Amino acid sequence: MKASAFVYPWDVVGDPDAARRIADLGVQQVTLASAYHSTRALTPRHPGHRIVTARHAAVLYPPSAERWQGRELRPYEQSWVPGDDPYGEAAAALADAGLEVHAWVVLAHNTRLGEEHPRITVRNAYGDRYPWAPCIARPEVRAYLVDLAAEAAVRPGARGTELESCGWYGLAHLHAHDKIGGVPLGGAGQYLMSLCFCESCEAGYAGLGADPEELRELVVRALRPVWTGETTADGGDRAGEWAEVEKLLGADHAALFAAWRDRVASGLRGEAVAAVRAAADKDFQVLLHADPAPHRLGANVGVDPADVLAQADGVVLPCTGGEAARTGVLPPFVPYRTERTVLAANFTVVAGMGGSPATLARDAAHAVELGADELRLYHAGLASDQDLTAVRTALAELG
Repeated sequence: MKASAFVYPWDVVGDPDAARRIADLGVQQVTLASAYHSTRALTPRHPGHRIVTARHAAVLYPPSAERWQGRELRPYEQSWVPGDDPYGEAAAALADAGLEVHAWVVLAHNTRLGEEHPRITVRNAYGDRYPWAPCIARPEVRAYLVDLAAEAAVRPGARGTELESCGWYGLAHLHAHDKIGGVPLGGAGQYLMSLCFCESCEAGYAGLGADPEELRELVVRALRPVWTGETTADGGDRAGEWAEVEKLLGADHAALFAAWRDRVASGLRGEAVAAVRAAADKDFQVLLHADPAPHRLGANVGVDPADVLAQADGVVLPCTGGEAARTGVLPPFVPYRTERTVLAANFTVVAGMGGSPATLARDAAHAVELGADELRLYHAGLASDQDLTAVRTALAELG
């Protein structure tokens, strides 16, 4: 079974043993970050450092001066990994170790971009801006994301790409010193707090025959019982979350929001995939990180399974957790697969980050029963030696 490990360039650059160590896990591929958000990452085996702080979202290669000349929205360059092209250097070392390299591209998640251009961000029903979440309904954001997808995906030596956050982002965010957990929102509350009321989205609602101000007031009213603790639990499952959204907004209004947001997200995906394919060789593989519930947001964006598999070559699906987690994400895609479709089950293999590398073989076998045909392992650079030993054992057992 084909398996790929997620890797950052800084895991490899400056460590002459990194590429061979990753290959020895038994993976055939690496998914290497070429455009990534801000993070603070541990590098437990690197000979030159232990902590890397990526201070803002950036590309990890030299961006094209010609492509971005004169444009207000453009990718930021990084300064925390030595060299002009850390992605290219890492990709070459990994390829020399016999690994197939695919580019890992994060799109609609960029706090620095939102802080410097606040008008482009999601604005909730209360008027609060989310700087980490550029609104994908805005034409300038869409143009930026589509061009970024093409440039960051089609790097020299890359055989494919995985596009993360290619859709709506919202309230949820791994924010520094976070203090928003005092009121449990549930999936429905997260969705309502992520509905956007920027100028582009308000125009979209109006185009569907609705009054944007009335919709905004409706969302504020719908959230009142959330703040007072009067809402019923949505169960944490996708159907329960959407049922609660319909209860809070009313079915007709919930459908109107869904119609606008689904249209926007599908359009972005279609444009981004088309741009990548236009820039790449014909056998270049394009996968999207996804969730089968269209109302879900974030890194694994909500999609309609039939729609996304008509656009891309497959999906990468979050499968960490018990059997229910995998049962919730894999089966909805199976009816729409073709001979070329990839359904990749993504497992966290870092025990300290909630993963279970010790049960990887059993969990992966369950994912295969549900329709998965590839594995993704998050994350070869962050995992401890003990975690990686468990991964190596599991991949040998799976064959």
